[in-house]
Amino acid sequence: MRLFRILTLKELKGYFLTPFGWMVLAFITIMQGVSLSTAMKGFRDTPIRDSLVYVTFHTPLFWFYFLFIFPLITMRLFSEEERSGTLETLLTAPVKTWQVVLSKYTAAMIFYTILWIPGFVQFKMFEWSTDLPPAWTAGALGGAFAAVMLMGAAFTAMGCLASALTSSQIIAGIFTIGLLVIQYFLGYVTIIWGESFAGAEFFHYISAQQHLHYFASGLFDTRPMIYYLSVAVFVLFLTYQVVDYRRWRR
Repeated sequence: MRLFRILTLKELKGYFLTPFGWMVLAFITIMQGVSLSTAMKGFRDTPIRDSLVYVTFHTPLFWFYFLFIFPLITMRLFSEEERSGTLETLLTAPVKTWQVVLSKYTAAMIFYTILWIPGFVQFKMFEWSTDLPPAWTAGALGGAFAAVMLMGAAFTAMGCLASALTSSQIIAGIFTIGLLVIQYFLGYVTIIWGESFAGAEFFHYISAQQHLHYFASGLFDTRPMIYYLSVAVFVLFLTYQVVDYRRWRR
């Protein structure tokens, strides 16, 4: 575990000791603020039955910046080291392949979690800066962030796999966003084709929009938890196989 901890800290330093990591954090913080203020403007203009949390996490703006988080934080994990030649040195060191893969994934997930702290603070500022009761329930706020974390676990793993498959950060980023856009639009299959075909239940099961809809409404469901965690484990296993193949090929 000592080697795993050292590798994880090394990857975390890569986020916080370079301008890129801080630029990503600043960009996501700004977009979270814009998304929240857009939702608040909607409350001001017209009466809305849903909570402020629900509306904030269901704007098109949210999905725009949310899906772009993952190529930004994962595209350099393996591809940059492959391009610079440091991955070969790392893989010939006395470390296990699973330690390399899991440390990079863990560091990416820690950084991803940190990205949502400003968003949580922004919601709390609503309570601190006004005398009004919060326009949401604790269950809705907790559910929305739980859904974001579950989706992040699976989507970050997809980014790790994309980065392990190529030495180009650009290609890794494009591959990641391509996978996530496909995942996003699969949620609209039942809306476009209706509910009458045999696979409708499957598309409901994998719909990220529907999962966020329920969680942001304060309704917790174990099925999305199992789905996203299973996807994360399976994709990380594929990443392990790719990296291990490169290791023994050398």
